[in-house]
Amino acid sequence: MTLADTFRYRDPGVRVFSGTDALPHLNGEARRLGAQRAFAVCSPTVARETSLLDDVARTLGDMYAGAFTGAGRESPIPSVVAGVEAAAEANADLIVAVGGGSAVVSARAITILLAEGGTVYDLCTKHTPGQAPVSPRLMEPKLPNLQVLTTPTNGANRGGAAVLDSKRPHRLELFDPKVRPTTIILDAAALLTAPLSLYLDTAATTFNGVVSALQSRNLNAFSHADLREALDLSLVYMPKLLENPEDAEPRLKLASAALLANRASDAAGLGGGGVSTSLDRQIRYRYEGVGQGAGGAAFLCATMRRNRDALLAGQARLAELLGVRDGGMSDEAAADAAVTAVGEFLSTVGMPTRVRDLGVPEEDLRSIAEDDAQEPSFSWGAPRADSADDLYAFLREAW
Repeated sequence: MTLADTFRYRDPGVRVFSGTDALPHLNGEARRLGAQRAFAVCSPTVARETSLLDDVARTLGDMYAGAFTGAGRESPIPSVVAGVEAAAEANADLIVAVGGGSAVVSARAITILLAEGGTVYDLCTKHTPGQAPVSPRLMEPKLPNLQVLTTPTNGANRGGAAVLDSKRPHRLELFDPKVRPTTIILDAAALLTAPLSLYLDTAATTFNGVVSALQSRNLNAFSHADLREALDLSLVYMPKLLENPEDAEPRLKLASAALLANRASDAAGLGGGGVSTSLDRQIRYRYEGVGQGAGGAAFLCATMRRNRDALLAGQARLAELLGVRDGGMSDEAAADAAVTAVGEFLSTVGMPTRVRDLGVPEEDLRSIAEDDAQEPSFSWGAPRADSADDLYAFLREAW
């Protein structure tokens, strides 16, 4: 197995508490940071349908300063702005994200806007055709933030946030490494609050990302170790999650897999070599019921087939890790076996393997391709397809 000798691997400092009694650590972590006005950010669902926000408030005690309960799917700008206003009114000195990806990303965006004082449009990364993206340097100190997760979120330990604009290009990025969390809590009871369908979808997001990253030409030993363990945990515990949705162990294991994948993805150049699209994101924007995991799964095998020549060695390596390559198998045969194994696993856990499985009408494919062709590239790991005809042809293959 060939791994890169020249690389950058970032291991951002974060304290992770996991287990059946992890939530009480929130109090000590908030006090360690000197908090007096801890402000929570969560979705309406977490606030309305679980007792988790009450548990967080009780754990924080006299430090609890209230909550913004309007974090939305894909972090829409109006929701984020409302969260900034609520945090400012509460005079927050600590932000606690309570929930899954929507709460985590919204909390980071709130933290950035609260400190910088500008609009999303002032502060977001600028994409000019033919030029490298430019992110403004956001120099203001940021409030510390902690996370109490309810789903496997491989974007937990990131240095920025992507928010949703109602107009094109829809996705706007805010980048500041100072908003990485100081603490992540994986509490069994908190993770059990998420519905099975949501937990499975977010676990699939991890699996899709791990499979894609393991094909990279630039994989280094550190990232490989993280990704291999994340793959093994996903393969073992996604089926167990379905077998017993009320068992905390699969949820804790899959949440750990997401954090490992998160850490691995900080390596520079990871994922390079193939051609990427954001077609799955376009579908999520159009069809409200499509989750990130399902959207990615529907394209995963088609993307592997499309990038086979460019990522042949990585796909052959993936076949070894999946246990589907024998000693006499060529790289080409191993790559084919890897695609088959990935598709079979996704089907086994009830995830889509074709775009038609998402309920996307065939007559919508052309307009989806045209929309994606107009989006800027958000992927620094792989070149992005930007021809509407090429994207349409690929959509038809994946459909």
